Amino acid sequence: MNELMIITSYYPPEIGAASNRIFHLAEGLKKDYNVSVVTPLPNYPTGKIFKDYKGKFSSKTEDSGIVINRLWIYASVSKNKFLRLFAMLSYSFSLMWFFLWHKIPNKVIVQSPPLLVSFTCMFFLKSKKRKLILNVSDLWPSAGLELGALKDGFVYKTLKKLEAFNYKKANLILGQSNEILSHIKTITTKPELFLYRNFPEIKYPKLIEKESSPDKMKVVYAGLLGVAQGIYKLCNEVDYKSIEFHIYGSGAEEEAIKGLIESKKDLPLYFHGRVNREQLHKELLNYDLTIIPLLNRIYGSVPSKLFEYAKLGLPMLYFGGGEGEDVIKKNKLGWIAKEGNYKELNIILNSISKKDLSMDFKTNIQNTARHHFDFKKQLESLKKTL
Repeated sequence: MNELMIITSYYPPEIGAASNRIFHLAEGLKKDYNVSVVTPLPNYPTGKIFKDYKGKFSSKTEDSGIVINRLWIYASVSKNKFLRLFAMLSYSFSLMWFFLWHKIPNKVIVQSPPLLVSFTCMFFLKSKKRKLILNVSDLWPSAGLELGALKDGFVYKTLKKLEAFNYKKANLILGQSNEILSHIKTITTKPELFLYRNFPEIKYPKLIEKESSPDKMKVVYAGLLGVAQGIYKLCNEVDYKSIEFHIYGSGAEEEAIKGLIESKKDLPLYFHGRVNREQLHKELLNYDLTIIPLLNRIYGSVPSKLFEYAKLGLPMLYFGGGEGEDVIKKNKLGWIAKEGNYKELNIILNSISKKDLSMDFKTNIQNTARHHFDFKKQLESLKKTL
């Protein structure tokens, strides 16, 4: 059986969409390849090496037939740009050391971003005999500019050159949105392009109709509590007249959200912390509607939550702009509010009734996911391209 290596900055037991996406890709490919994964010692999203891996320089394990090589990284979630740069460089140095002492297969999938890590891989692994597959989930550094994390100066221009280098050295590029693939075409037409959506591989739960109640609509957000999502601002801006708002997750804004709840105990605002993915899916079935926000529209970004929640039959209110709006509209998954327009968001929230959230509507959402968001079908198409 042929060998295939996946190089990523995120992998279980870390949580989040990036980790889940790569895990399912590795699981799906192991029937056709001897799959190995190279990843840092787990540290995301806390910025601290997980307890079971503390004190280790590296780790090699096998899980369900997949060999996992975990390498040293200077773990940090500091807002200090130099510390964050050092964290990325530390993993790049570990990768270079790994490349020196290990045989690298002729097929390698490289996750991007982080841009410096993917550049390290594309630079050191380029070979006429090797097929380099770049899996692009976000458009850095453009996304960093849109988020305000980068300024249009020397650093940004340097990162743009690294981005172009990565695309030009790839034999095949997997993009999670049409916007990503369109952007790549403006830089190079060399690599083959493949739309690889972030379809999750989860069980479809049985939807059970609950008795209608006159209580407020139960709205939920679950995921990363980072700057890009803007959940703290959402908590301050949302109109609680017709809803109660529940939050699951962890991240940079966690303490601020807890502080807000403590200071405004009269608000129907609840924080449930972080739970594992399987438990979260069970919890989400108790809610009427989920909000999927982005503080600013990020070109190329389509949150994987859209596809995951559709499989749960959970109606959505999308508040992030871009291609995600097209996915909601085309597949009739719920409602759209223009990103950043909290007045419009509240108008829509107050206009949604319990009747709008019927069992028929939830069943239709789930059926749409079965037909259009099928992970196995997409994977089979990818295998033919690999």
